[in-house]
Amino acid sequence: MVEIPVRERDILRSLAEEIARIAADPANRENAQAWRDLNALAPAARPLVWINEIPWQEMNVDGELDLHCETPLARGMEGEFRRTIYQWNHLRGHMVVEPVYYSPLAIRDTGFGIRQEGVNNPTGPVGGITSQEFEPQIKDLADVEKIRIPEISHDAAASAERLEAMRDLFGGILEVRPRGVAHQWFTLWDNLIRWYGVQEAMLDFILNPELVHAALQRLLDACMARLDQQIALGLLSPTNGPMRVGSGGYAYTDQLPETTGLPGSVGPGQQWGCANAQILSEVSPAMHEEFSLRYDRQWLARFGLAYYGCCEPLHLKMGILQSIPNLRKVSMSAWADPARMAEGGNGRYVLSFKPNPAVFASDTHWHPEWARRDLTETLEKTRGSKVEIIMKDISTVACQPRKLWEWATLAVEIADRFA
Repeated sequence: MVEIPVRERDILRSLAEEIARIAADPANRENAQAWRDLNALAPAARPLVWINEIPWQEMNVDGELDLHCETPLARGMEGEFRRTIYQWNHLRGHMVVEPVYYSPLAIRDTGFGIRQEGVNNPTGPVGGITSQEFEPQIKDLADVEKIRIPEISHDAAASAERLEAMRDLFGGILEVRPRGVAHQWFTLWDNLIRWYGVQEAMLDFILNPELVHAALQRLLDACMARLDQQIALGLLSPTNGPMRVGSGGYAYTDQLPETTGLPGSVGPGQQWGCANAQILSEVSPAMHEEFSLRYDRQWLARFGLAYYGCCEPLHLKMGILQSIPNLRKVSMSAWADPARMAEGGNGRYVLSFKPNPAVFASDTHWHPEWARRDLTETLEKTRGSKVEIIMKDISTVACQPRKLWEWATLAVEIADRFA
């Protein structure tokens, strides 16, 4: 039973009204079309700016992010609304707000049956990002069997109850739509290193490649089985909208097959897919192909459009990425060479530029001129390419949120100069 006290309903409806007011701003339609143009590699597409992975625990100013609801469900929705309003007011970039609330389907996933073991070490005084030590769980071929096939189920009654409750709550203010699995973060290595260990995996590329390949294949099979179950249960939803693709920008596109959007009407061919191999940043293209891309391609081939990469620099690997036939976006991390990325992409992909968030980390100095120079030089070096500017992985702003506010303003100014 979905029950929200009257006082908390009033809070949520008030916030929903503010979301609807923001969504009525014509800038949202303009920005959504600009993202469609960028993702279509349209000749007139311009650089676009978006900020995510924000250290919200450091961002509260004048109580804007204070929560007043007490029940867990209401607090979760309140937090989501307040963050959206805050970002629109202070960190807008080219964000898009729609007058829609998505009611999640009640999906259960048993997981891979193997847990990360080790220690998490906080890196800041107010929480957020932690450093991690991994205790290896996979040491021989027998251990590979610890990776289980996930079992997926759907509580249709619970989904219907939640949807009805949300429509009753937000009726007349926001459209409420059901949403299942719209986009999934596929990354064999982000998972595998937690069970294998980073150093242990790297050494075994040379010392025991058979074990590495066995673990990769087992995990790929588990991910494929999960996707097959999601399809069979009708749990996939469109990715054409205001959501992130991979580690990059918005998914807006006119280049995926149309769908009604109703549960059961969507297949992976109507979605964006993504993949990456962050720990392989320093291996050769041949080794990247052997220990990642040969598996990643099998996953990405099932999707209509694909995004590749995250923090790993890919300027030396643009050649092998051409083997992904539906590739549309490639991550250009702060450690990549923009000129070589542009040359290797040759206008075929959106380059998803990730400026270095370390510019915010100092608790004594903020140097917007450094950020301005980085953005300007990168856009100069990538002229002729389609570029999105995604500020993410922001572990800290040294409890000075106005740094990020200023960055958002100057990033849009610079992007507009290169329109």
